Amino acid sequence: MDIFKAWIYTIISLKGLDLIIIKPMSELFSQLFDSRVRARLLKFFMLNDKEVYTAKDISRKNQLQSNQVNRELARLEKMKMILSRTKKGQKFFETNRNFIFYPELKNLVVKSNTLPECRSLHRIKGLGKVKLALMSGVFMNYPKGRADLLIVGDELSRAKLKHLLESLEAEVGKEINYSVMGSEEFKYRTDMLDKFIMEFLEGPYEEIICKVPNLKEIANRRK
Repeated sequence: MDIFKAWIYTIISLKGLDLIIIKPMSELFSQLFDSRVRARLLKFFMLNDKEVYTAKDISRKNQLQSNQVNRELARLEKMKMILSRTKKGQKFFETNRNFIFYPELKNLVVKSNTLPECRSLHRIKGLGKVKLALMSGVFMNYPKGRADLLIVGDELSRAKLKHLLESLEAEVGKEINYSVMGSEEFKYRTDMLDKFIMEFLEGPYEEIICKVPNLKEIANRRK
């Protein structure tokens, strides 16, 4: 059976049913779409469904080779999952939000964006003297989050941070909203009950690195 027909059949059979899935969602997503390239592109288009991109932009943002991207774009366009238009001799691609399985695909993509899928997160500890690293927002399927990533530390490498964010954005499928600050700034802002910091800590988050012993107490200061 052709792989596309196979996964469409799978979506049809799953539609409207409550399932107990044993395997991690990220693994299921990759297996369902047969290849890392296809899974990454589908995730990218589902999470950026109001934007338009050239093939070059898509390759760069997803850290994929152009020949791989062009091959998969042709397949997705043929299936009407994405649309294309040409402007001034340049071809642009966008998500087809009228695609019959768009809601189910988007829901699957959102559920796949969890910590196990983002393998680059472990590189945060190599940025410098990291005191605190918290994730929320896109990593927690929490669109109301003030930021996706909060990093507190000193002597951080901006070059390493740039490469880390590029890798994370390729894995997640969209731009990462992040905040980086030094230890002194973090202390000052928490002492002042800074609105951004407090709202971040009051929302759902996961600790990647935590060397702040009273973090929970800080989060409860406005309560």
